[in-house]
Amino acid sequence: MKVRHSFVALLACAALPAGAQLSIEITGAGANRIPVSIADFAGERIVSQALTSVVRGDLERSGWFRLVEPGTLATMEPTAGNIADLKTRGADAYVAGGVLQTGEGRYESRFRLFDVPKQAALGGHTYAHGSNQLRTTAHRISDFVYEKLTGEPGVFSTRIAYVVKSTGRFELQVADADGMNAQAALASREPIISPTWSPDGSKLAYVSFEAKKPVVYVHDLASGRRHVAANFKGSNSAPAWSPDGKRLAVVLTKDGNSQLYTLNADGSGVNRLASSSGIDTEPQYSPDGQWIYFTSDRGGSPQIYRIGAAGGNAERVTFEGSYNVTPRLSPDGRNMAYVSRNNGRFQLTLMDIATKQSQVLTDTAKDESPSFAPNGRTLLYASEINGRGVLGTVSIDGRIKQKLSVQAADVREPSWGPQLK
Repeated sequence: MKVRHSFVALLACAALPAGAQLSIEITGAGANRIPVSIADFAGERIVSQALTSVVRGDLERSGWFRLVEPGTLATMEPTAGNIADLKTRGADAYVAGGVLQTGEGRYESRFRLFDVPKQAALGGHTYAHGSNQLRTTAHRISDFVYEKLTGEPGVFSTRIAYVVKSTGRFELQVADADGMNAQAALASREPIISPTWSPDGSKLAYVSFEAKKPVVYVHDLASGRRHVAANFKGSNSAPAWSPDGKRLAVVLTKDGNSQLYTLNADGSGVNRLASSSGIDTEPQYSPDGQWIYFTSDRGGSPQIYRIGAAGGNAERVTFEGSYNVTPRLSPDGRNMAYVSRNNGRFQLTLMDIATKQSQVLTDTAKDESPSFAPNGRTLLYASEINGRGVLGTVSIDGRIKQKLSVQAADVREPSWGPQLK
């Protein structure tokens, strides 16, 4: 992302207008979606309907499920006749639950999941929560259902970060994975780029230009406090967390060209990884912490390389095509997402690291900033449609797709947060 310097002024992080929320449009779904019936949760009407709608929305938007009408069925103890009716409707799974008020502003939500063909309960849970945790509880229910029916952890309870650019203003926002509950962590008249989550989800590292140059900050989300992690002579950019959250890989020009360094999260312990006559940038740790993948033009064209996390000799990773940038490793280390140039189009691509086989996942032309979901099944990325920055998600098989946008604003620089325990 190219940026220009202008008048510096931090703005107050006021509540966001309704138009600043991400809206999500499903543009592609899985070939074999699981038919699931979700009954209206019992209990106080407004509260129970709100919870039910979030669970339904989560599962439908994921692209893995097809919602089947439950009719009037709402019981958590379905009879043989109920099961027969669900079979007739084509449901493979059934979810039912209820919300009980236990005190002033306190609730207890419980649910059960059933395998319809086997006529067997797959489990359930009870959550105690406040009225302000209703969406969080619904996401946890969705995660449970997703994992039981797909075998993969759900990511509905996770958060995403991204930058919204409107006239004369940049906002670093954090939202739920479904685009709701967006909050501004930082607002500025200067560009904010390259946000990345700490492994424990408590902090964001990013680059801000408010000092009239790129400086790396580490921002604590709970307190709103931040500190400078890298402000050396020249440019400080592209932060990437080590898996243990103790160090950052960064790109500095303090000694000449853009080169790779590592440092402690508090800015101490600076270590140069390698010396190159070219430009080395966009570092990313491997999940095991042994390697740092990065983009370099040391061979003449931008390609992806990797180097040991403590330094050493770099080895080239991509060989197909003349332009491959922005490596991002899946949480299990099996796949690498990156942006490749194909016939003048910059597209999100996925490589199986073991076989070196690659697949273009998108049909857009200006993709950038890929970020894996914590379960490794989906990628979040930025693109441009009709001259406006939007976000997209795509499953690693390329079938399930969504578009995330903000009305009358550019959305860029996405980063998917970790799965919290």
